[in-house]
Amino acid sequence: MTLVLVVGMMLSMSGWAFAEEGEAAVVVALAERLAEEEAALQDFYAAREGRLAWQEAEAVTGLAAALRSLEADGLNPQDYRPDALVAGHRQMRAEEQTPAARARFDLQASRALLTALRHLQRGKVDPHRIDPDWEVPIDAPPLDLAAVSRVVDARRFERAFAQARPSAVPYERLRAGLARYRHIERQGGWPRLPARQQSLRPGDLHDDVPLLRERLAIIGELEVMVADLFAGDESADVAPRRYNDALVAAVKRFQRRHLLEPDGIVGPRTREALNVPVDERIAQIRVNLERARWLLHGLPDSFVLVDIAGYRISYFRPDGGVWRSRIVVGRPYRRTPSLRSAITHLTLNPTWTVPPTILREDVLPKVRRDLGYLWREDLMVLGPSGQRLDPREVDWSRPGNIMLRQRPGPQNALGRVVLRFPNDHLVYLHDTPAQGLFASEQRAFSSGCIRVQGVLELAQHLFDDTGTPAHVASLVAEGTTRNIHLERPVPVILHYWTVHPGEDGELVFRPDVYLRDATLLSALDRP
Repeated sequence: MTLVLVVGMMLSMSGWAFAEEGEAAVVVALAERLAEEEAALQDFYAAREGRLAWQEAEAVTGLAAALRSLEADGLNPQDYRPDALVAGHRQMRAEEQTPAARARFDLQASRALLTALRHLQRGKVDPHRIDPDWEVPIDAPPLDLAAVSRVVDARRFERAFAQARPSAVPYERLRAGLARYRHIERQGGWPRLPARQQSLRPGDLHDDVPLLRERLAIIGELEVMVADLFAGDESADVAPRRYNDALVAAVKRFQRRHLLEPDGIVGPRTREALNVPVDERIAQIRVNLERARWLLHGLPDSFVLVDIAGYRISYFRPDGGVWRSRIVVGRPYRRTPSLRSAITHLTLNPTWTVPPTILREDVLPKVRRDLGYLWREDLMVLGPSGQRLDPREVDWSRPGNIMLRQRPGPQNALGRVVLRFPNDHLVYLHDTPAQGLFASEQRAFSSGCIRVQGVLELAQHLFDDTGTPAHVASLVAEGTTRNIHLERPVPVILHYWTVHPGEDGELVFRPDVYLRDATLLSALDRP
């Protein structure tokens, strides 16, 4: 049904009669102008069989109140003009507007509602417009406009919003965190610690300690008790300045929640994280609520989730269990992309053909300095057709169309197992001989692919859960390169979160290693 017919139905079923044919032309022209881009409006009024939705004051004021509440989702209520809707309705009723004007207002109010629902469900910002590497379809179900119509008639707008927003627990925890940090902002935020060259260490006596205690107490990281201050025999003027055990434990919790080394030492990086203003943390939460609206719909029961900014991988298994581990992701100038795919097969005892970018930028400079690098890294030199070349006969200043391939073995850059999934960026999950990198709290060290700690265990889980008859350890021990296809592909999602709600509901803030937050925040705040 076209919007032209819907508007005509609206007016006829409402018992309105046109004083002049010109009024009908106004409505038809308006409808035609909106028809192409606002199919949801057509379906909404079709679900209502043409009945008007916004002629009663109670409906409009209820809608306006609901639109203002979207601040709790990190959206800007003024994008939906709630005050203008209320004022427009008053004017319409006061001046007894024409049927065409009333129809126009009804469409305006419905458009505001449907836009808000769409933003809650799929996000306000199109990720493809701000991230050229974005490769994740937004798998939100279509709005049930018949249900929306019923909610409008019942004046239960919050129910419509609740049905549109992601129902996943992480989203609700982010909303709760946003409310909490906005409350802190209304209370005046938290104190800033002065910049210092010298680190604050456990047991130190320092004037910054009362500020540090106040800062951590405000976010609930530390419950200040008199017993904690006077645990020793120090005087009342000395004890509050002592960096004691209770405060050290609170600092360690703070460090863990900000991906800092949890050593209890308040050095430059910890001090910098403590001094991030509350309004910046609020903006960070809003940005990640938008990312959640992109992702947290239509998630499969079992899938692998790669948390890029958190340097973590989680495998949600069919039996309800969750396998988790640490990962290494791409450096800031070789970013790991966001994408959604499915793991189709595994390569055991892989060879590694050096990718062109790594060959050009990383490997060739080392070979030119020292030809022995090839032997130490067990790299073969291959010609364009795959024939083996003698490295001593290659002009390394202009090597031409050669390939370097690393044989399977303990030095292989991909380790012993690779988990492969189709994607345009040619990235994959894999093992690594550089196990020491997993000890760091922030692990952006790779060239884009994802190194997984304990990947052999993950591989065996995938085989077991998909009914694939293979034993990883035995096959790896054979040393033969082979591909094994899973009996059923396993969905995999690579996504970027700079705020993550922990299992205890507390928010974990991560450094924006790829500098993506500012671009998304600017787009989110754009009217």
